[in-house]
Amino acid sequence: MKTKTFFSIKILTIFSFIFLLNSCTDLDEVLLDEKPGNSVSDPAGSLAAAYDRLGDGTFTDHGAVFSMQEYTTDEAILPTRGSDWGDGGKWRDMHEFTWSSSNAIVVGNWNLLTSGITRSLTAISSAEANTFPEKALFLAEAKALLAYYTYTTLDLYGQAPYRDPMDAKAPLQILKADTQIDKLISDVEALLPDLADIGTQRTHHGRFTKQAGYAFLATMYLNRAVFKDRYNAASGFNFNEAAVTGSAGTDMDRVIYYTSLLIDSGKYSLESDYFKNFARNNENGKELIFAISQKIDYIRNGSNSFAYVSMERNQRTSAANRGTNAACITPEFYASWNGNHDDPRFEQHYQYADGTWFMNDGTDVSVPATDIVPKSTNLPWFHFNRGIQAGLQYGPLLLPSGSLEMVGNRIKVSPLFMEKKTTLRMDFTPSLTFADPTKSVFAQNEINQGARVFKYEFDPEGGNGNSNVDIPLFRLGGIYAMRAEAYFRKGSVGPAMDDLNKLRTGRKRESLYANAPGKALTSLDSEQLYKELGFELYWELQRRPQSIRFGKFDLAGTAKAASQPFRRLFPIPQTVIDQKLFKQNQGYN
Repeated sequence: MKTKTFFSIKILTIFSFIFLLNSCTDLDEVLLDEKPGNSVSDPAGSLAAAYDRLGDGTFTDHGAVFSMQEYTTDEAILPTRGSDWGDGGKWRDMHEFTWSSSNAIVVGNWNLLTSGITRSLTAISSAEANTFPEKALFLAEAKALLAYYTYTTLDLYGQAPYRDPMDAKAPLQILKADTQIDKLISDVEALLPDLADIGTQRTHHGRFTKQAGYAFLATMYLNRAVFKDRYNAASGFNFNEAAVTGSAGTDMDRVIYYTSLLIDSGKYSLESDYFKNFARNNENGKELIFAISQKIDYIRNGSNSFAYVSMERNQRTSAANRGTNAACITPEFYASWNGNHDDPRFEQHYQYADGTWFMNDGTDVSVPATDIVPKSTNLPWFHFNRGIQAGLQYGPLLLPSGSLEMVGNRIKVSPLFMEKKTTLRMDFTPSLTFADPTKSVFAQNEINQGARVFKYEFDPEGGNGNSNVDIPLFRLGGIYAMRAEAYFRKGSVGPAMDDLNKLRTGRKRESLYANAPGKALTSLDSEQLYKELGFELYWELQRRPQSIRFGKFDLAGTAKAASQPFRRLFPIPQTVIDQKLFKQNQGYN
């Protein structure tokens, strides 16, 4: 079991952002513990609360930041499936680009991210108000988290709130993306001396280290041109503008500089098994630079959301677990893999300890029941394959007794049918055939459609929604991808292709295919580069920024009409506008 938590959270005291938006007086304090306490006297607890917002849904639940960064793109969609997933149209809004300032996802993510901002401000004020050995370190981490939450808010909404945490009478400031991006970069660069090298001062990939700072700075420089010119109608962003630091070259030079610090550091290496990055107990992952540490027996129970959301309800890793039949990938994204189905990142078959492979092709009869769900003495663990799953699906059946169907002491493998349409075979078709092409709505007899993503391992421990899988925010594969893009935008196609080929050939297929490495590229253009970013980073909250940078976000696609540049930002929630502190973003009434 994981032991990465570096301080306990006995009393969490946070600033209430709802109160902040209702007045220009002091930030209120809300106690999240039955005992009264003062967060200013608890620097460790305050910093822990700021970290906790990363994993308490915000970056780990498919309905939070994920839905805005993935469901809005050519990669992913969550359609209404018969009687399921209507929910007032909030999911369809994301992909059909019909969201408004009252959409529940738009409102909910604003609240989550601004809560992260206020928790970070609390952590800063608490560290500043006390004297203790780790003061400089805690203060740097709190400020880095503030920058991270603020950056994400500016990325999605174009505006973010701020109030000086050291001045109770300070006025509320409204930060704007086009002007704040340079200050965020300067602020994080100034924090680097006080951030710890990973592995020192009890740090790990769950804390904001110097290496996380390098990755974050590379990300900000890569997207700086978009922040400064969001509504550019032709998507003609100036990626080679002079960097914030006067003599540091261009934005792309800085991306190359910071990514190279990570690649050349010797602290990280590519996983030859790509899916180890997203597996249960990946806390020792060789690629993880900054990740959300999930632990079932800690304050919260982790989240299985990224694994759970694509699985059908009759796909069961144990008798106590099931999927939910929600999200799938688009036909466009599936087609982007044409000619690359042998890429080790596309799909991986699972092999049990006795040598049995789960082929998921109708040839399976049974698999061993020797794998037991952790903390259980009687629940066998069935392992589905990983990666992108399409076509007819097979697996264990749940008996009326509440146990999986067995053949002797093995788990029986059978053809699977949809739970909400029991005569309909579970056939994950790459195509999506909506009756109205402009609306992502399936009839009840169509709810099986859509190729699914089984990238994150479904962890069956502790309940259907719980997980020990750490969620990467920055990892080495993404760092190579960023550097490749920066090289390409500077006109250095050779070095760009070298980096992409490290990602391709550094991964290996399972032993079923003789551990074959991926195939190297022999040429590279903008279209292929965009595909390569998707191959490496799908389902990792990266697609929307990628699609905006490459001029893809506004284009028509499955269940999406061509859209206007103002949709590159989401509206400020109407409840916030009503407080008359923010002005609504361009294009929204």
